[in-house]
Amino acid sequence: MGGDIEISADDTETPTDDESDAEGPLEIRRATHDDYEGVVDFTSDIWADRGGDYLPDIYHEWLEDEDETDRKTFLATVDGTAVGIVQAVMLSPDEAWFQSLRVASDYRRQGVSRRLNEACFEWARNRGATVGRIMVFSWNAASLASARAIGFDPSTEFRFAYPDPDPDATGPASRTISTDPTAAWRYWTHSDARDHLRGLGLASEESWALRELTAADLERFAGETSVIVVEGPDGLSGVAYRSRTYDRRNDDGVEETWAEYGVGAWDDVGAARALFAAISRDAAATGADRTRVAIPETAGFVTDAAATGAGLADEPEFVLEIDLTADGR
Repeated sequence: MGGDIEISADDTETPTDDESDAEGPLEIRRATHDDYEGVVDFTSDIWADRGGDYLPDIYHEWLEDEDETDRKTFLATVDGTAVGIVQAVMLSPDEAWFQSLRVASDYRRQGVSRRLNEACFEWARNRGATVGRIMVFSWNAASLASARAIGFDPSTEFRFAYPDPDPDATGPASRTISTDPTAAWRYWTHSDARDHLRGLGLASEESWALRELTAADLERFAGETSVIVVEGPDGLSGVAYRSRTYDRRNDDGVEETWAEYGVGAWDDVGAARALFAAISRDAAATGADRTRVAIPETAGFVTDAAATGAGLADEPEFVLEIDLTADGR
C-alpha cells in the first residue's frame, strides 16, 4: 500500500534550497532499512485522529531491494536526521507513480517536499516516464493544495464499493456473464467509466496505484485472475477485472483475505446488479472474506452501486498527474 500523500499545504513555498530555514544542508538519498527508526519518529504524529500513519507498519516490506530497478525510495535528511520520504514506482514503460510522501512537521514550508518530488521526477524521466501520478485522500486538503503548488493537475476521482463475497449471489435473469477479454476491452473503450477515469484502473503490480488499462492487461487477467463481462438484451453492458487478492488485518487484529477489482463499469442499475453479483461469486471462489471495487466517482455510478446493496467508502480518492515532458518540471 502507500498511494496517498501527506504534506503541508505550504511546503513548496521556499524559492531556493539556499533560502531554506532548515538547520543544516538538506540531503536526498535512497532510504534503507536502517532508516526505520528515523522514519517512525517523524511519522508518529501523522493522521493521529484517523488511527495513525500505516507507513511504519509496512516499511520493511514496502522498501525496495537494492537490485530493484522499477522503484526507488528517497529519504530527505538534515544533519543526518530523517525529515521526509517518498517512493517512485514505474508502473508501465512511460507511467510513474509517486506514493507515501511524508514530511516531518518541524521541516515543512522549507522546500523538503519540492526536493523529494524533483528527485522522483528526474528518476522517472531517466526511465522513460512521460507522466507521473499520485493519489490523495479527498479529505486531505493540505496535501491537495501542496500537490497543485508542486505542479500536479487534477486527473480523476474514484470510490471503493464493497459487495460481499457470496457463492450464491444472483443478478437479473435478463443479463448473462462471460469472461471474454476481447468483449471486455470493447466495452471498456466505449464506456462512460473509461472517459471519467481517463482510462485508468487499479494496477496489479502495486497496491493503491492506478495506470492505463490496456487490452493486453485484460488478456492477462483473463488467464491469471478473472475478467467479468455483462451482456444484456442490447449487447455489452458492464465489465470488471480482479486485479489481485491480498491479506490484511482488520481493526480487531484478525487477518482477512480481500479480493480487489481494478474497475467496475456498467450501463445501468440492472447491469450493476449483474456485475456485482458476478463479483461476489468470483470473490467467494477465491476464498475472500471481503472485496473492494474501484468505481467512478459520479452521482450515477455511486448511487447505482448503492442500489445493488454494496457498501461504499465514506469518501472518494483523488488522482492527480504531472506531465514529465513539460519544460521546467
